[in-house]
Amino acid sequence: MLFADALRARKSVRAFKSDPVPRAVVEAILDDASRAPSGTNIQPWKVHVVMGAARERLVAEVLAHRETKPEDDKAEFPHRGKRKEPYTSRMRTLGKAMYGLIGIPKGDEVAGWEQWGRNYKFFDAPVGLIFTIDKELGPMSYVDIGIFLQSLMLSATSRGLSTCAQGAWNNYWTATRRVLDVPDDEYIVCGVSLGYEDASVPVNGLVSEREPLGSFVTWHEG
Repeated sequence: MLFADALRARKSVRAFKSDPVPRAVVEAILDDASRAPSGTNIQPWKVHVVMGAARERLVAEVLAHRETKPEDDKAEFPHRGKRKEPYTSRMRTLGKAMYGLIGIPKGDEVAGWEQWGRNYKFFDAPVGLIFTIDKELGPMSYVDIGIFLQSLMLSATSRGLSTCAQGAWNNYWTATRRVLDVPDDEYIVCGVSLGYEDASVPVNGLVSEREPLGSFVTWHEG
């Protein structure tokens, strides 16, 4: 697959088949992603791969913890600032389209809570990846992790697999930390679902809109 094709084919998938992904394939994807650049080559990313029984245990414990509705660990670190236009409108446009395809009407809190919980099932993907980072590192290291994530997702796409990057795993982190034995000096940043897309599920027909160059590019010439 050409790079441009992989870049345009990649999308966030929210329903996966149960078909297993061989460990060798996961290792190859991670090895590809390890070529991602990072400031002064510090390579700040750390990845916990959960498959099989380990995945089931993590899913069960995080979902059980979530049902207690804890207020003290919804986010371990500030990962979202205040949003204004045009960012709010873009977010709402995506949410409306996604929940419309799922069939959840606006205001249905019960169905919304259940759907949000699917994040913690990795949307039924057989492989989950949890990303952590040393707490002492600065903001540029999060940029490095973003580059690593994009590299990983494009590698997966080129191999016929699908992904969904999930900031939701920054929530309910105490259960994830306990199950995966994540050291106290590391933040749990995000997760990624990895597997084969179930194209029969309507939500996977969602392709998020992209802004034209004129909305974010400023040219300086001459």
